Amino acid sequence: MIKIGVQTEDFDIGAEIEAVKAYGTDIGGIVSFTGTVRDLADGLMGMPLEHYPGMTEKELEKIAEAANKRWPLMACTIIHRHGTLTPGDNIVLVVTASKHRTAAFNSANYIMDFLKTRAPFWKKETTEKGDSWVSANSKDNDAVDRWT
Repeated sequence: MIKIGVQTEDFDIGAEIEAVKAYGTDIGGIVSFTGTVRDLADGLMGMPLEHYPGMTEKELEKIAEAANKRWPLMACTIIHRHGTLTPGDNIVLVVTASKHRTAAFNSANYIMDFLKTRAPFWKKETTEKGDSWVSANSKDNDAVDRWT
């Protein structure tokens, strides 16, 4: 089971984990990662996130399917928000479930690494000093390279 969501509204982390858990009593490990907006030293007032509707969902699905080919996942949820978020807001949720914890942990890491580098989202930081687009990060690219 793969669930993909791209939405403006917040998500209920507990409810999403329970929904994954409902896929079977033979699930041995569920791993979740929640990404949040962190405040910056120069006073983050907001972070507008834009995406390309239709393309974004397809890319998230491709990332989930690639993880499912590498590890025996029983369920995978990816929810990513868009719109203007503020410090402390949830941005992304990844939940993976497998019979064994190693597959659940590794697949969640893999999904996050590819989300950071391949998903068509654009982030802008609005601070007291002005606006700036968030650029690609070499550490994120290095993280993806470890999977090839």
